[in-house]
Amino acid sequence: MTEERKNALKNLKTCKGQIEGIIKMIEDERYCIDISNQIMASISILKKANLNILEGHLNSCVKDSLCCEEAKEKKIEEMVNVIKRMTTY
Repeated sequence: MTEERKNALKNLKTCKGQIEGIIKMIEDERYCIDISNQIMASISILKKANLNILEGHLNSCVKDSLCCEEAKEKKIEEMVNVIKRMTTY
């Protein structure tokens, strides 16, 4: 497993714990702003996990495709689409 995937997995496990905590906060009828803050923190961790995965993709799949013009164009298009999706959320 690559370092990027290890980091993503660590972040996702952290986020899982946070989500479980948020569920408990809601069940316990905690203060809305506190719940919202925890939701935003979870979103931030998910973004970091996504960045780890994309960094690994760039360092492996995209880098490996640079030898072939057709594959290179396909990978560039793929990454542009990912960036577009990231900027519309």
